[in-house]
Amino acid sequence: MSTPSPDAYEQGRGMDAHNAVMRDIRAERSETYDPTQPTRVWIDEDNTPDGVVNSLTIILNTGGCRWARAGGCTMCGYVAESVEGGSVAHEDLMNQIEVCLDHETENADAPAELIKIYTSGSFLDEREVPAETRQAIAETFADRNRIVVESLPDFVSQEKIGDFADHGIATDVAVGLETATDRVRHDCVNKYFDFSDFEDACAEAAAADDTFDADVGIKAYLLMKPPFLAEPEAAADMIDSIRRCGDVDGCHTVSMNPTNVQRYTMVDELFFKGGYRPPWLWSVAHVLKETADVDAIVVSDPVGHGSDRGAHNCGECDDRVQTAIKDFDKRQDPSVFEQVSCECEATWELVMDEETSYNMPLAR
Repeated sequence: MSTPSPDAYEQGRGMDAHNAVMRDIRAERSETYDPTQPTRVWIDEDNTPDGVVNSLTIILNTGGCRWARAGGCTMCGYVAESVEGGSVAHEDLMNQIEVCLDHETENADAPAELIKIYTSGSFLDEREVPAETRQAIAETFADRNRIVVESLPDFVSQEKIGDFADHGIATDVAVGLETATDRVRHDCVNKYFDFSDFEDACAEAAAADDTFDADVGIKAYLLMKPPFLAEPEAAADMIDSIRRCGDVDGCHTVSMNPTNVQRYTMVDELFFKGGYRPPWLWSVAHVLKETADVDAIVVSDPVGHGSDRGAHNCGECDDRVQTAIKDFDKRQDPSVFEQVSCECEATWELVMDEETSYNMPLAR
């Protein structure tokens, strides 16, 4: 793997100490990836402003997030799945799209109404996905109802969104905000931008919504329990962040993503040394219940639930709580959590009362 190093765009952003550590950790990667094949593709259901619809999720194999190559976020290991060399040709990216369409044809009864495209970075960063590719992908999916693409806020513009919205496709830009609290985003996650930059991205989306004959909006991705926050601190910050996002014009959906421990990350280093525990599933349920009145769709999909490296409880109730979370995602009804209980909830309550940054994790 080539040694990731910051270029002029990244210099002076984030915490220098975090970036230095992250570059060293990421340099341990030895895997290689085929630029003609997507990283992942699957078929699912998603809650959207149009209701619950069938979705095709595509994770394109690109050169990776430019911020991650400079050091990047403390919890994100997706850059480890990126193609060597920092870029992928237009033809190879379109071949990946064809592979995903073939997967859909073989595994779905009908074309999905919703297309979700991720790059483990920023789809709207033209160093990852050239403008030519973005426009070709927009034409490929012009007959679908809605598309979601992911991007850091500084790459979001009305012009880029217009490549999709001009075809009449409802377009959502998923922004990895992580938290509405600037200090937590800077010091715990090592993301360089401020909440005001997220608001600017929402304003770009709102302007596109006014300009084009298609619904345009922002989907905020929040991180439940970044490193260095105790369980009660993380839950309180997440509740506040969801409410603040719901108040921003142009942001119609908030996705709470519980931290899972990924390889080649600072979180992985902390986890290995006993200094980090992923969030409790009870905390995820607690946050969803407390924010059910927010004027936005609030969802969560705990990756790796029930495992030591993902959001988990005691092991006995994990699947039941996960089912309730998925049910909430579709119905937005907090009463679903009244149907699940377990003895370990008492341990979680003790953690919420007693855990601090000085004694975490209080329970595994």
